[in-house]
Formats: sequence, C-alpha cells, structure tokens
Amino acid sequence: MKRLALLIFIGLCAFEKSLAQERPNIILINIDDMGWKDLGVFGSDYYETPFLDSLAKEGLIFKQAYAAASNCAPSRASMLTGLWNTRHQMYTVSSSERGDAKDRKIIPIKNTLFLDKKFETFPQILQKIGYETIHAGKWHISPDPRDFGFKESIGGGPEGAPRNFYPPYGIRNWEGPEEDYLTDAIMTKTIARMNSVQAPFFLYYSPYAVHTPIQGKPGLAKKYVNKFSSLGQNNADYASMIENLDRNIALLFKSLQEKNQLQNTLIIFTTDHGGLKGITSQPPLRSGKGSYYEGGIRVPFFMVWQDKIKPGVNETSVITQMDLFPTLMDLLGEKSTAELDGESLIPLIFENQTLPPRSLYWHFPIYLQAYAVEDDGIRDPLFRTRPGSVIRQGDWKLHYYFEDQDVELFNLKDDIAEQTDLSNQHPEKVKELMSLLQAWWAKTEAPIPSQPNPEFKSN
Repeated sequence: MKRLALLIFIGLCAFEKSLAQERPNIILINIDDMGWKDLGVFGSDYYETPFLDSLAKEGLIFKQAYAAASNCAPSRASMLTGLWNTRHQMYTVSSSERGDAKDRKIIPIKNTLFLDKKFETFPQILQKIGYETIHAGKWHISPDPRDFGFKESIGGGPEGAPRNFYPPYGIRNWEGPEEDYLTDAIMTKTIARMNSVQAPFFLYYSPYAVHTPIQGKPGLAKKYVNKFSSLGQNNADYASMIENLDRNIALLFKSLQEKNQLQNTLIIFTTDHGGLKGITSQPPLRSGKGSYYEGGIRVPFFMVWQDKIKPGVNETSVITQMDLFPTLMDLLGEKSTAELDGESLIPLIFENQTLPPRSLYWHFPIYLQAYAVEDDGIRDPLFRTRPGSVIRQGDWKLHYYFEDQDVELFNLKDDIAEQTDLSNQHPEKVKELMSLLQAWWAKTEAPIPSQPNPEFKSN
C-alpha cells in the first residue's frame, strides 16, 4: 500500500508539473504616459522604436484599444482588477479638488488614493496557481505590489513618478545602486532577476518612463533636435527617453531568448493612458492625458504569442484593458471571485470571432486642472476635464457633464478627432445613450456630483 501511495503521489506531482509546463509564461508591458502615436508601428515619424515595432509586427495589433481611465493610478487599478473605476472609487491621482476652488461649480466626489485589499487582481490568481510573479518599475496603486499578488518587486511603490531619472531617484522601495539612469537601473535588476525565474512566470514590466520629469539621455537626444515630424512631435529629450526604453526592452528579450525563456510566452504591450499634451502629439486624436477625448484614453495595444496568435492588424474591434483579466482567466481555465467588467478576448484572438456588441464607459466625477501648455482640444482653458461621464457604443461616443448637464455627441467612424458635435442633429441617439449611461450609473453605484460649491464664483 505504501508503494502504491508513493506511486500515486509521484504520478500526481508529475501531472501537476506537466500542467505547469503547459501554462504560458506571461509578460505584460505597461508604459507610463506613452501616447497612441508614440511608436513607429502606430504612426510616429519622429520617435525611433525599432525593437517594439518589430515585436508588434509579430503579433496582433489593436487600433481601437482603450484605457479605463485617462490618468495613471485608476487606469492601472482597473486593468489589474478588471473593474470599472466606479467599483474601486479610484478616479485620479491625489486629491479630486484640482484647480482653483472659485472655478469649481460643484463639489467633486472624494478620490480613493489606493486600491482596497478587498479587491482581487489577476496577479493574485496567477500566484495562487503556481506562477512566479515579478513586478518591475512603477506600481502606484498601493504602498507595495506584494499587497496584490507579486512575489517581489523591483522599484515599485506608491510613487507615481520619480523625482529624477538621474540619481537620487526619490523612490522609497528602490533597493540597489543609484548610479545609472533609472530606466537602465531597473532593467539591469530585472534581467538579473529573470535569470533565475522559474516557469511559468508572470512579469509585469511597468517602467517609470516616459512620465515626467522629462529628462533625456544627451547621447540619444541630440539626433532628434533638428528632426522633422509631420505629426508635430518635436521634444528631443522625450524622444530619447522613448528610444532608451525601446533599447532596454530589447535587452530584456535578448536575455530571455538566450536562456530559452521566451518559449510558450504570451506578450502583452500597452500604455496606461494617452500621451501628455505639450510633450507629445498624437493627431488626429483630440487632447491628451487627463482628458476623456480620444487623446486621453485611446492607447497602443498588441499581443504576441509565437505560433499561437496570428500576426495582423485589427482596425475595428473596440477593446479595453479591463479585458485582460477575463482573457487570462479564460486562457488558463480559472475564475475570479468577482464579476468582472471586461470580456474575454479569446474568441476574437484564437477563433476569428467578433466580439458581441457592448458599451464602454468612463466616469470622472472630479476636476483636473489644465497644464500651462497650448491645448486646443480641451473645452476650456482651466480644466483638462470637468466632472463627467462618457459612453462609447459602436461608432458613437457621448460626453456628459455634471455641472450643467451638457452633452457632446461624436461619430468616431467619421470624426475620430471629435470636432463636430452632433447632439443637436441626433437627439434620439443622445436619448438612447443617456439612458444606457444612467442605467450603468445605477448598476455600478456610480457617485454623482451635484452639491453646489459655495466657493464658486461665476465668470
């Protein structure tokens, strides 16, 4: 009997090891502040990203992919939880009372700074089923990535940005020598750690670049000084940060390839929201980071899995980063304890099916002040975004503003730049989309700002 029990135990161990070997390694790359047109493969004629361009062409490129929010922390929280931000109540970074009090007509909803531990992230599930989970770079949604499923983190903490990309960095959870450019230093430690990683592994690489402060590498920046761009991209230091980031990712993949660690690996690339207006340019998209026009929420996105995902470009499918959680669960045969707001992309990616019709929503019940840069894409010179909600259904996109119940309606198929408000021409479409938006508010218990601000001074 003991011999039989031993054989059964050995057999079960071998079976579990076989299952683990069949599970794909997963690499999620989430770049900070990189705009929709900041890669060559997405249309830049200024920034040089040869490695990422070649990597993207090996996989499936999505041209209509969205972040769940237009700034850092809420976008990341929604991607990792698969939930609308109305559920976790993270809407922005720091206070919701941004801008001058006399310019805020209503009192904004109080912002939640960090993700509550009652929410489950997909890294937690990956860790539970045997993945070695590594985080590298920016975290920003809690004091420590180990709170939400990571075995260890390289440089991740509550900070949204470093004080400097050159030492001293000003990152509390950083452990290592402070003698290199930050992007280089984090990648050096990441590569060293990945040398000993065991399959299956999940690497969440989320560099602080290309967030402010815009501190380039002089050796790379000089070639961009007089370079022409038809898109209006012209910041040489920012360009050098992007090129340096591309070089670092190439080093990571070269190291993984040399150690045969890229076999059976799903690679996902995205950015946390649109590019920062005044630093980069992403025409024809309107505005940029912090706005809920397309320039603030449409992001570059591609997936690569050699011999599994057929390379190509998907121009039409509207997807969101919240789809990653259910997609990975579907792929691995696992389930979340929560009802996720995203949809699995497995039928789209592997079975050439179209996604069922759905609406996407964004909720921003707060104020976000404008930057001191020229931005003809915002509605007024004071705020990148005033309190409002947005719905996209099919080609239609409606913006609703809580201060005055104003609406804007755009047809993105004909007007991706969101220049022509069609709300007066299509009142029936406005009514339809407002009905859907109101139902979504009720379903997700979205807080609606309505209390007048006593400090407001009408202009």
